[in-house]
Amino acid sequence: MSLLSLSQQLLYHGYNGTEGWTGFVNEGTWVIFAIILVPVYIMLVAWFTGEPRDTKSGLLGVSYLVGLTSSMWIGMFVLTVIIGLVFYGGAPEPIGAPGP
Repeated sequence: MSLLSLSQQLLYHGYNGTEGWTGFVNEGTWVIFAIILVPVYIMLVAWFTGEPRDTKSGLLGVSYLVGLTSSMWIGMFVLTVIIGLVFYGGAPEPIGAPGP
């Protein structure tokens, strides 16, 4: 067993990359955005259609939600790239080369 194959076995534990782009729209994404986030959608609609109606507060709430969500997504993207570089020897698929 060569040093390269031994290091790959230790790092990857026998798992290989998947073909095509991973991490994008699949069943889990549909479940999260179509079912889990329904209360958030109802809350957003209620901010602008409910009584008493305050558009300024509704826009402030939307900006908070967009800010929190984007900071989480960007932070997780940066961590994913760092983990890919450190532990798997390259950036993940949207940045690096696709799987085998």
